[in-house]
Amino acid sequence: MEYRVLGRTGLKVSRLSFGASALGSVFREVDESDAIRAVHVALDMGMNYFDVAPAYGGTRAETVLGKALKGIPRNRYFLSTKVGKYTSPGKYGEDVLDYSEKRIRQSLQESSHRLGAGYFDIVHLHDFEYQGRAFTEWALEEGLTSLHKLKREGAIGAVSAGIYPMDLWHRIFRESDLDAALVHNHYCLNDTRLLELLPAARARNIGLINGSPFASGLLTDRGPADWHPASAAERAVFKQAADFCRAHGTVISKLALQFSSQHPEIPTTLFSSANPESVKRNIEWHEEPVDAAILGEVSRILAPVYNHEWSY
Repeated sequence: MEYRVLGRTGLKVSRLSFGASALGSVFREVDESDAIRAVHVALDMGMNYFDVAPAYGGTRAETVLGKALKGIPRNRYFLSTKVGKYTSPGKYGEDVLDYSEKRIRQSLQESSHRLGAGYFDIVHLHDFEYQGRAFTEWALEEGLTSLHKLKREGAIGAVSAGIYPMDLWHRIFRESDLDAALVHNHYCLNDTRLLELLPAARARNIGLINGSPFASGLLTDRGPADWHPASAAERAVFKQAADFCRAHGTVISKLALQFSSQHPEIPTTLFSSANPESVKRNIEWHEEPVDAAILGEVSRILAPVYNHEWSY
């Protein structure tokens, strides 16, 4: 496993990092013992950055990740969680958004208890574009100020955000003070707009974390979960690309992982899996060169949905 410095955070993170949303059964119901083994496989194969959020599975992901990391020396991994968005078990999409300093501090205490961690290397301000951006200004004012205060107090290591809309990312990179940025679904086979942020990230030394190489399940044989906003026609385009890959002796998830994780200017790519065999396979795929011919044809198939922005 190779490692890169994540911008001004100073953290030397693995090129592949572990997103724990799958541990909360966000994509499918998972077996807890498998999920714990998936985390241990990641550690054993050199992954050293783990990201989670209280919203994933209504705190389930944090709870399972905490069990998996119990007894693991803290110097073997970096850990991040998120604040501002909270979801009750079984209520995916029915989110409570709260970016007050009081709730942020309370949230981090709760996450610390679930994860068995007294310190977070990075904290992301989470999904403040949701609910028609009614909470965006609150997040960028009180929310961001609260995280910087916690950083000055030594309670957290670095300040970041985790959102989706590109127009909002451009604004944040111009106006806000971030150490890192978790940009999801914008550097994968069907969307490469994260590259638009590279000049500003370079200039301000913001550490880019590339999330969702499988486009939230669109770039897999299984396909996305029911909650994904892609239409039936759009899903059919992704299925055509997956069928093409299978017909040529590979799978679209392999191509997706390789394409997304091998850009030299993106320090780390974060994927999520609760399957230990999938974790091992993804790491092995990352270390192989991408098939340029298949990549070219799949890019042609995906052209109708290229850089399409969905409403999450």
